[in-house]
Amino acid sequence: MKHKLWWMFILFFILPLAGFITTTYFVTNGEVLPLDKALLNLVKPIESAFLTKFMSFFSHLGSTGPVVVLSFIFLAIIYVLYRKKDEVLLFVIVSLGSTGINQNLKFVFKRERPFEQIVVENGFSYPSGHTMAAVSLYGIVTFLFWRHISTVWGRILLIILSSIMISVIGFSRIYLRVHYPSDIVAAFLVSGMWLFVSISIYQYVMEKRYEKRRI
Repeated sequence: MKHKLWWMFILFFILPLAGFITTTYFVTNGEVLPLDKALLNLVKPIESAFLTKFMSFFSHLGSTGPVVVLSFIFLAIIYVLYRKKDEVLLFVIVSLGSTGINQNLKFVFKRERPFEQIVVENGFSYPSGHTMAAVSLYGIVTFLFWRHISTVWGRILLIILSSIMISVIGFSRIYLRVHYPSDIVAAFLVSGMWLFVSISIYQYVMEKRYEKRRI
């Protein structure tokens, strides 16, 4: 069991941390900028009025207002269906923590957004707040509902839907040229680490509570 936990720590924390440090090094030194711009240019040929509206809609789902509304909906479902106050608390901690981490990182790195934006966005670029919000929201939703879904197909559907939402929201920020691809990569890595740490602490606390009840 301890061996398994060690490998999970390496896979979901050490490797993402190394990836974030490496990405940040190239971003702060400007070495990744040519690649970022080249990737943005690759997306330009697929631009269309319909796709812009489509991507704008999904991008909006990652903004503060919709995320708050969706969070309240998921919180209500979790509490009404399962009466798990500890799961509600975990949900709140993950969501608020993700926002706090993102704002602090943006303030530290102060990276400017791409110049040619399809939609106008203010604030700093690195890492993507919309993407971090999406990863945190749908990541914790997947973890919490997975625990209560007993069927294999139900769990597969949960993972597919969450993965689609995270991927499309992340790509929409690149398509709309309000973020560089490296902003999205960093957001995935940071949010992944935050989810792993939060869930690990939650499971540790729950196991300790269970052990105390058995005594």
